[in-house]
Amino acid sequence: MQAISLQSGSNGNCIYVEAGGVRLLLDAGISGRQAQRRLACHDRDIAEVNAVLISHDHADHCRNLGIFQRKFGLPVHLTAKTFQAAQRYRLGKLDDVRNFTAGETLRFGSVAVETIPTPHDGADGVAFVVDDGRCRLGVLTDLGHVFSGLDAVLDSLTAVFLESNYDPDMLRNGPYPEFLQRRITGPGGHLSNQEAAELLAAHAGRRMRWACLAHLSEKNNTPALALKTHRRHVDQRLPIHVASRYKAFVAPEL
Repeated sequence: MQAISLQSGSNGNCIYVEAGGVRLLLDAGISGRQAQRRLACHDRDIAEVNAVLISHDHADHCRNLGIFQRKFGLPVHLTAKTFQAAQRYRLGKLDDVRNFTAGETLRFGSVAVETIPTPHDGADGVAFVVDDGRCRLGVLTDLGHVFSGLDAVLDSLTAVFLESNYDPDMLRNGPYPEFLQRRITGPGGHLSNQEAAELLAAHAGRRMRWACLAHLSEKNNTPALALKTHRRHVDQRLPIHVASRYKAFVAPEL
């Protein structure tokens, strides 16, 4: 299994996963041109992708799903509520939209994708676990808070993209107004470095081979600070990487 984070953050999210001859894009928050170029830099053709899966209706995850569908002919999978909420981005004409129910397991050839309902403040958000029968990759961002069942999911994973969105001190002393700070730290917001690190520490010594910190805030976090927080909790038990807001990151092959 190979994963490439094409971009990660509030400026746009898209992860490519290839396993068992199946090629998937998780989220469509970057432009079609960016996705095409960044995949081509790693010898992948976006036209060969089998499907695009959308986690929720926020712009940084779904605003370009119409382009992905029309320009490259890719079927788009998302929940009906997410699709309805995403219409505010003027998605344009779509010929191949396939709805799933949050909690359903989707199948693409030999690959299964589990959709895990989250309490994030989207219309009907999910996280993903991609399972090829040998490895299980979690894409766990925009989680809201540490909800029931999340530990069991992490315990089952071979590798994970895990949101580590903000540093509490940077958020508290940064430019965001109070209402936005409350939204980020609230039950429908994001995980802090500390929350993510505590989660990861509880599972680092098991089957997990690597973790990649994802969806870092531009204003309320830094890669160095996120890594420092996780190293303090996880020490050297697990390789930890950081997905970039500005370029592709090729994860270690599973």
